[in-house]
Amino acid sequence: MEYLPAVAAPAQGHILCCQCGVPIPPNPANMCVGCLRAQVDITEGIPKQGTVHFCKQCERYLQPPGTWIQCALESRELLALCLKKIKASLSKVRLIDAGFIWTEPHSKRLKLKLTVQKEVINGAVLQQVFVVEYIVQSQMCEDCHRIEAKDFWKAVVQVRQKTVHKKTFYYLEQLILKHRLHQNTLRIKEIHDGLDFYYSSKQHAQKMVDFLQCTVPCRSKSSQRLISHDIHSNVYNYKSTFSVEIVPICKDNVVCLSPKLAQSLGNMSQICVCVRVTSTIHLIDPRTLQIAEIDGNTYWRHPFNSLFHPKQLEEFIIMDINRVHQKKKGAGAGARSNKHTLAEAWVRKTSELDTDHQYFCCTHLGHILNPGDLVLGFDLANCNLNDEFANKMNPQHIPDVVLIKKSYDRSKRQRRRNWKLKELERDREASDTDDERQYQDFLEDLEEDETIRKNVNIYRNADIPVESDTDDDGAPRISLAEMLEDLHISEDATGGEGAEMLT
Repeated sequence: MEYLPAVAAPAQGHILCCQCGVPIPPNPANMCVGCLRAQVDITEGIPKQGTVHFCKQCERYLQPPGTWIQCALESRELLALCLKKIKASLSKVRLIDAGFIWTEPHSKRLKLKLTVQKEVINGAVLQQVFVVEYIVQSQMCEDCHRIEAKDFWKAVVQVRQKTVHKKTFYYLEQLILKHRLHQNTLRIKEIHDGLDFYYSSKQHAQKMVDFLQCTVPCRSKSSQRLISHDIHSNVYNYKSTFSVEIVPICKDNVVCLSPKLAQSLGNMSQICVCVRVTSTIHLIDPRTLQIAEIDGNTYWRHPFNSLFHPKQLEEFIIMDINRVHQKKKGAGAGARSNKHTLAEAWVRKTSELDTDHQYFCCTHLGHILNPGDLVLGFDLANCNLNDEFANKMNPQHIPDVVLIKKSYDRSKRQRRRNWKLKELERDREASDTDDERQYQDFLEDLEEDETIRKNVNIYRNADIPVESDTDDDGAPRISLAEMLEDLHISEDATGGEGAEMLT
């Protein structure tokens, strides 16, 4: 009996493709994947090429119809922008995955790798991967057009301070950076005695003026000029100008108050020291430690000036000092400072060490001064005071010397300063060495005054090694706890190169 060879039957649970006869698992179409793709293209109707518009000046992409948005390369925002351009075509398929394919940043090309699914013949679900290429075309946005036109701004805020030292301006700059009030500015121009902020709308300029009035003692006035008038639509085009004048008083200034103002502040002495300028002027009487605050309105009703130029500061050495623990208050005296200590000191100029000439003075710096310390101050005994109120004072009530602050080695402080500040990007005039000296004075004030430091963002400088908070000469330092990390976010921080953004 002969046995015929058995024919190999298809594997159990498999069928033959109706097109090519390959064994496949059963599916509603009865076709293998290759034949199914040859019969049906689920990406038909989806454009494989497109364009996106990019502004080179501000580095923003156009989101139709008229919105310009900031997008980093291979970011989620840019991915969403590209997908919106083919959103209508994708409505017939199911989007499974989308991600960027890396391209050369200067190639003006963006490539998206998309994975889609669609139900095809007899309910079979087909998944397909394809690439959409976008050409990046350059187009200048409307904001950059206005900037290039030279006549782009609609409002300007002119901030001025008629003083030699710019400590108040440096403090104001840090407040603007902290509260991000500079974001809406089209341009910031620095001139000799102030800054000009240019805006595309009057509302943004008014917001800056309101901020200035809340942060520094000042006064403001506004004006507007007609540029054009459309008689058919009755539309007027104005340019607005806001003038803001900050009080001409800075930290460490010696001032002479009017008798009426000194009496209204609790019968304090007319000769006072400005210890701080925030939203008000903070004054202290070095003879009694009596303190007072003067807001902008009070100052403009009873104006006064600084008696000395900052360059007139002289260096003294403490020969002897006695702290006064109790001093009787005068009639109607106001509050006294708890952060200062009253002391009586004998001092001598470092330029007159070869003489025996000494000066006696009362000072509010008794808590930090010791015999042998160097201190900066003003010599009132050997100067000509050209001031309306000082010339009418009794000479016995004018002190010989007013001490301002303790002196430290500036070069050593600069080397050990392991922190930094950010600055506004502005069009600068030619800076000189005096500007750098004033800026260093402001940095030293931040180290010495904790109250001002609370309103300023201080960043750690990684280039300077970290040392202990105390140094040999006892100069004040800023602790690491008060510093912020200066973060630098790279362009691909939202996703790696070629990372799949949408899952």
